[in-house]
Amino acid sequence: MDRSALHKISYGMYVIGATREGEINGQIANTVFQVTSEPATIAVSINKDNLTHAFISDGGKFSVSVLAQSAPMELIGRFGFKSGRETKKFADVSYRRAATGVPILLDYTIAVIEAAVKKQLDCGTHTIFVGEVVDCDIIADGPCMTYEYYHSVKGGKSPKAAPTHQQDQPKEPATAKKRYVCSVCGYVYDPEKGDAEGGVAAGVPLEELPDGWVCPVCGSEKSVFTPE
Repeated sequence: MDRSALHKISYGMYVIGATREGEINGQIANTVFQVTSEPATIAVSINKDNLTHAFISDGGKFSVSVLAQSAPMELIGRFGFKSGRETKKFADVSYRRAATGVPILLDYTIAVIEAAVKKQLDCGTHTIFVGEVVDCDIIADGPCMTYEYYHSVKGGKSPKAAPTHQQDQPKEPATAKKRYVCSVCGYVYDPEKGDAEGGVAAGVPLEELPDGWVCPVCGSEKSVFTPE
């Protein structure tokens, strides 16, 4: 069985917002889809171990902020590789509270959707929350970030809690410059591409990166990177 066939399914990149007893939290998700048009309903798949899962389950509502292609890796790292139990996800970013109280990200967001949970489907490690759309709007122009773009252009990886996460398969030795993987979040530093957002030009090997350089996703030092 070639599990890479699953990579051909289209996904987007979204920040899911939720609230519980006045608190707010959010996380990155790639599995969001429309279920029906009348009434308009959408569904999102959330790992049961995530704090956002508890917020949605208890609060009964969630928001979807559709990320722009220009969204930086630091933003994705904040919502995708840090826990709301330890980090205030919406601190230092622009957001607003929707009518139901859920947070909606405004930075690097193309469209927003607000939904009230109508059904929960138990899928083992994950729950699919089906919600009726309460409100939605377009807030910016530009292309949305697809999951393929996040992987192929941004060099991003799936968190272990993501429904699309797959264990990396061993690769054949390459003659190109060695690539390195962040042991914290899975980000791959490719010397052939460099780190444009971090001011690193293409062609710079990891060993020659300045000491102050950190992983663009989770902020870890380069010492945690290991050869791919």
